[in-house]
Amino acid sequence: MMKITITALALLAVAVAAYEHEDYHSHPSYKFEYGVKDPHTGDHKSQWEHRDGDVVKGAYTLDEADGTKRVVEYSSDKHNGFQAHVKRVGHADHPAVYGHHEAGHSYGHGHASSYAKLNQHH
Repeated sequence: MMKITITALALLAVAVAAYEHEDYHSHPSYKFEYGVKDPHTGDHKSQWEHRDGDVVKGAYTLDEADGTKRVVEYSSDKHNGFQAHVKRVGHADHPAVYGHHEAGHSYGHGHASSYAKLNQHH
């Protein structure tokens, strides 16, 4: 029994030592991307981002309510700081009538709803 306890304590000491010596200044690096295209709600957007050390580059797009698409390309590094370039693609479509009036009820600019959905793929 004593041998098992000493072995367990030795393994615990190694694990604690490894945890305490974790390198917090390691070279950060990651890549991610995602997208949503929901025909029911009209929610269309995407994003990607890459990081290599202190350099981050990425972009996102989303469909605006007026029919245009917003495209934002960005980068960040220690020499230039954060830089974003925003483009609007397409032509805005503005309806002639914005509200709907019915029997004394004013609905303003329409109705809105929100949602959240997460799908994880393993």
